[in-house]
Amino acid sequence: MSLYQRAKRARALALTSARASARVLGGWLALFALPATAAWEVNLPRGVSEISNEVYAMHMLVLYICIAIGVVVFGAMLVSIVKHRKSLGVTPAAFSHSTAAEIVWTVIPFLILVGLAIPATKALIKMEDASNADLTVQVTGHQWKWEYEYPQQGIRFFSNLGEKSRQARALKSGIDPHSVENYLLEVDKPMVLPVGKKVRFLLTSSDVLHAWWVPDFAIKKDAVPGFIREMWVIIDEPGTYRGQCAELCGKDHGFMPIVVEAVADGEFTQWVAGEQAAAVAAANSADRDWSRAELMERGASAYATSCVACHQADGQGIAGIFPALDASKISLQEHLQIVLNGNPGTAMQAFGKQLSDVDIAAVVTFERNAWGNDSGDVLQPATVKAAR
Repeated sequence: MSLYQRAKRARALALTSARASARVLGGWLALFALPATAAWEVNLPRGVSEISNEVYAMHMLVLYICIAIGVVVFGAMLVSIVKHRKSLGVTPAAFSHSTAAEIVWTVIPFLILVGLAIPATKALIKMEDASNADLTVQVTGHQWKWEYEYPQQGIRFFSNLGEKSRQARALKSGIDPHSVENYLLEVDKPMVLPVGKKVRFLLTSSDVLHAWWVPDFAIKKDAVPGFIREMWVIIDEPGTYRGQCAELCGKDHGFMPIVVEAVADGEFTQWVAGEQAAAVAAANSADRDWSRAELMERGASAYATSCVACHQADGQGIAGIFPALDASKISLQEHLQIVLNGNPGTAMQAFGKQLSDVDIAAVVTFERNAWGNDSGDVLQPATVKAAR
């Protein structure tokens, strides 16, 4: 090969190498540019409660200690590898062990663990101390919804998956879940709590294990049937905070979110007054006669909230699990008793404590006159009230 050919080949190789280096450099620049275009949060969130701030502080303390230990340990390894390698003619030590070294690497970790155990224990004790609360809320898990009761205020309601999320998650709905804001994290009625007040939760379940978890509060505890468990929170900032059931509780486990609205004390007082007035109005509404059109409209909404997951939007149910309501032959009285008290030995739960007299009358009326059904039956709330 001539000198000219060698020079030409070397130039081609150099050009190829430069192009490859440019591609690699461009890739690294693109990688480091990612945080400029999108948040890349990998750390534990701080949260908005007293407990969440303590948990965050403990997390950061442990993280810094782990980093320091890593620097010391891997630094010592690197120094040993570089300065004491065989190629430098270093003669290895002849001892088999060092009592002093064993004492040091035993005592130092012990002191670190004790130093971490003290603040961690204080935080754990504080997390379990729900005494001297300003407000008590009873939280009950159901398949697949949450029930909230404020015993001091006489308020009780159910919190179900939001309407838009419920529609989008249905098979063949034609709705793109990405178009729904807060998909599967929105409810029809959120829990409302005052800011700056100590709120005590009494947690239980009516059927299976559930878990009430709101990450911004740094609280999570299992809801166990037959047991009442405690937890508490003091919310520092107003806002809307979301969570989920964190226990695998059945086929619709992913569809029972938690939404808490934290508001100022005055706004909370107004909300309580409004809920109490609404409860009185609902009780009074059960004593009047409702028209079929009114019951059908309200029944359609109640069915979409409480029944559609099992019996489906077309009333055809799920073969072998939930019977079809379309073309059902059961009597009106039997229908009412099943909705009120459930159906033993089946997956049909009792809705007597979950729905009001009006809602039960409406949903039974709707089911008996929807789809292919045309019984003409109209169930009045007063009849439901008498049947309880």
